Amino acid sequence: MRTSLFLFAVFFFLAPARSGFFDEKCYKLKGKCIESCQINEELIGLCQKSLKCCVALQPCGINKEGS
Repeated sequence: MRTSLFLFAVFFFLAPARSGFFDEKCYKLKGKCIESCQINEELIGLCQKSLKCCVALQPCGINKEGS
């Protein structure tokens, strides 16, 4: 019983730190935490509170040498 109480306390206090870690990782990847990605965005990870880390897709460049 003590072990389960201890584990509950540890996970309860570590949850905010863990979720903040995911947000920071998303921002380092130049993403943003939102509820759903738009058409021109790609899901690259998860953030806290069931949000998605989305990054805008870069358009394909036209090869100027071949024209």
